[in-house]
Amino acid sequence: QVQLIESGGGLVQAGGSLRLSCAASGRTASTYTMGWFRQAPGKEREFVASISRTGGLTNYADSVRGRFTISRDGAKNTVHLQMSSLKPEDTAVYYCAATNRASVIYGNYGIDYWGKGTLVTVSS
Repeated sequence: QVQLIESGGGLVQAGGSLRLSCAASGRTASTYTMGWFRQAPGKEREFVASISRTGGLTNYADSVRGRFTISRDGAKNTVHLQMSSLKPEDTAVYYCAATNRASVIYGNYGIDYWGKGTLVTVSS
């Protein structure tokens, strides 16, 4: 069993930056590929970014590539999402996710664990 707890959400102006964190706990948490998803009001949950167990493989949605950076601290079993040049359309609840089925996440299939989410609001 892996528990995921997100933090770092909040209100930010367009063009600003925010850093999300996801703390993973559990005996095997360090072996999981980790990712971030988001769900805006009235929309389906969508993939944002993922990072492999070792940090050697990352993947980003086209909508955030070049603006968001995912990283992980293996010693602390923590994954971060550094978000820059934020836009109002980035407003959503951001969820941390974990899977041990693949080294890269492309979508929400095959996710083994989800966090409860943290709200990011970008004002124009």
